[in-house]
Amino acid sequence: MQVKSRASSPKEPTIALINIVFLMLIFFMIAGTLAAPMDKDVSLVETRDLEGREPPDTLVVHADGRLSLRGTTVADASSYVAALSPKAREVVKIVPDRDLSARDLVRLGRDLRAAGAGRVVLISERAL
Repeated sequence: MQVKSRASSPKEPTIALINIVFLMLIFFMIAGTLAAPMDKDVSLVETRDLEGREPPDTLVVHADGRLSLRGTTVADASSYVAALSPKAREVVKIVPDRDLSARDLVRLGRDLRAAGAGRVVLISERAL
């Protein structure tokens, strides 16, 4: 009588895979905590009570579409860009009102670019 041997299935290397994943986990845990500690003598500035204001040399766009610079009304985008120096025209910063429609904001960006602004940068409040 002849006994047939069963074909053994190849073993899966799951233990080796688990070891690699575990080592990677340990590596990232250690690498994430290697930041140098801050000096005990340093106390950080608190900005909780500071009044938020627009940066001084930015074009403010109000909710109704009015433009202003340092509190004075600006007629339109082309007159604003025309009054800028060539260096200041490279990057034009605007602070849009939260209630300004996106359509008006995009139109203003196009008008500024058409008037000679190199880049138009929006300044916004950072949400926490």
